[in-house]
Amino acid sequence: MTRLHFASALLPSGWANDVQVVVTAGTIAAVTPGVAPTAGDERHQIALPGLASLHSHAFQRGMAGLAELRGDSTDTFWTWRETMYRFALAMTPDDVAAVATLLYVEMLEQGFTRVGEFHYLHHDRDGLHYADIAEMAARIVQAAEASGIGLTLLPSFYAHGSFGAAPHAGQRRFICSVDQFAALMAASRKAISKLPGANIGIAPHSLRAVAPDELAAIIPLADGGPVHIHAAEQVREVDDCLAWSGRRPVQWLLEHAPVDQRWCLIHATHTTDDEVAAFAKTGAVAGLCPITEASLGDGIFPAREFLDAGGRFGVGTDSNVLVGVADELRQLEYGQRLKLRERNVLSGGAGASTGRTLFAHALAGGAQALAQPTVGFAPGVRADIVTLDAAHPSLAGRSHDAIIDGWIFATGSNAIDCVWAGGHKLVEGGRHRLRQTARERFNASVRRLVA
Repeated sequence: MTRLHFASALLPSGWANDVQVVVTAGTIAAVTPGVAPTAGDERHQIALPGLASLHSHAFQRGMAGLAELRGDSTDTFWTWRETMYRFALAMTPDDVAAVATLLYVEMLEQGFTRVGEFHYLHHDRDGLHYADIAEMAARIVQAAEASGIGLTLLPSFYAHGSFGAAPHAGQRRFICSVDQFAALMAASRKAISKLPGANIGIAPHSLRAVAPDELAAIIPLADGGPVHIHAAEQVREVDDCLAWSGRRPVQWLLEHAPVDQRWCLIHATHTTDDEVAAFAKTGAVAGLCPITEASLGDGIFPAREFLDAGGRFGVGTDSNVLVGVADELRQLEYGQRLKLRERNVLSGGAGASTGRTLFAHALAGGAQALAQPTVGFAPGVRADIVTLDAAHPSLAGRSHDAIIDGWIFATGSNAIDCVWAGGHKLVEGGRHRLRQTARERFNASVRRLVA
């Protein structure tokens, strides 16, 4: 049993002072506000629930910054993919484990306590599956176990290049038949079975990569778990989908797939007003990845319109070019400000804190998208806790919602003090206990891959 005492903590009911939290076997056993610290309490100043990165491609952390040299032609998402394919084709299972381990260490240091790993780097470099078809998934599990982050594994089904076209040669490590994917799912379930708190869903990659009959065949493999799919990330994708079906990607999914609260549509950047309203009504989550969407030139999701329609969102780190809770939420709001030429666009109303509103949506949306029924400081909930450094200059003198505003919009990346995931204290003084070892393994792999 561990007893923690926080001078200020964000509870489901709002901010409270002098909060004692008792943790037993990785779960919050009791929350008592308004009590003085007692002997044996570990004392901290500011506590928040940990958030989920609901969308991650871990292997891409290894190529962060390697696609910033402009080619002779227009540089877009589609040219960036060529760099990604080359990098993916070079990685061994050991490389994947090394890269994912450092990434998950960095996520924890930056306030993410759970990750939704949209995992599509399945096979060997020749495109044939390993003796254990879930070899690469097992390396993701290994990285999650080493780092301590909570894991929702989302094996991705990828069968075609673009709307029925043959796969690109660079995609050969991603490709599965429906039968292969069923075997992959079974093996992946086995791989996560011994990792406490881990769960699994499925991720049909996109309508570009999955035919309608295949989508219908694989959805039951989720077995009630989450279903994630990329949709409408790029204008070209929308145009190609219109040519293929006469429908836009989000429109097609809403008309032909059983989209409900289990689903998460990743990006959904290019959506019409009608699609926004219909999407919001399903109760599905919009998986927004603002830093990656900016990095790849995707565009800006109509977040204000979606929230006004009652929509739900969470945030993900996607390509992992930069990792941080505050970074994603800040970029989300700043994108709206640039688009609309207003301030505090996503605050929700006059006098409301933008930071608090963003945080609350991301907490709830991330939990829903990764099938975590409850989050936050409440009995029976997994103990995922983040404390902030009250001595940080951008937090000094702040209280309650002003703390979150200061963290998201003014602190940079060094405001986090300690992090617990599943009741285990993994980060202290802003540093994960595995940071140095993880960096050394990551650097050794990436030096070889880059060379």
